[in-house]
Amino acid sequence: MHYTHTYRSPLGTIVMASDGERLTGLWFEGQRYFAATLDAPSEERPLPVFAQTERWLDRYFRGEDPGPVPPLHLQGTPFRQAVWELLRRIPYGRTTTYGALSREIARRQGLASCSAQAVGGAVGHNPVSILIPCHRVVGSDGSLTGYAGGIERKVRLLTIERTDMSSLYVPR
Repeated sequence: MHYTHTYRSPLGTIVMASDGERLTGLWFEGQRYFAATLDAPSEERPLPVFAQTERWLDRYFRGEDPGPVPPLHLQGTPFRQAVWELLRRIPYGRTTTYGALSREIARRQGLASCSAQAVGGAVGHNPVSILIPCHRVVGSDGSLTGYAGGIERKVRLLTIERTDMSSLYVPR
């Protein structure tokens, strides 16, 4: 059984999902791949992990580094899991590129190269937006692309973190 909880953020409604103990999903309502990991019936229920996640999000939206994320249970292929682990290592207020992530995945897997598009697909399917900071990934040319919650939200999330965006831009 999965459980859900709704959180009202300054950037729109967020829906959380849990297996009862750990967070399994967190999406902006209506975003691409919304509720993709909710494959079973779910019910709205207050849980300790939801209260912990709300406190984390409250700190985040106040512009504070919220610290360690609540307990997660992420389901995905080994490749996606590897990409999501790299995303978790991007420091608060900093960005990296899809290319840098693909080079690191290739290095870790002993490969000559790894497709930045494949990494982009894994980033896009991140089931726990914000907590696993896929919004901190930008194009190698500084373009703000590829956020399932929308580019406007990506810009606002980076602004909340006081990220230096002087070399970043929104493509037309």
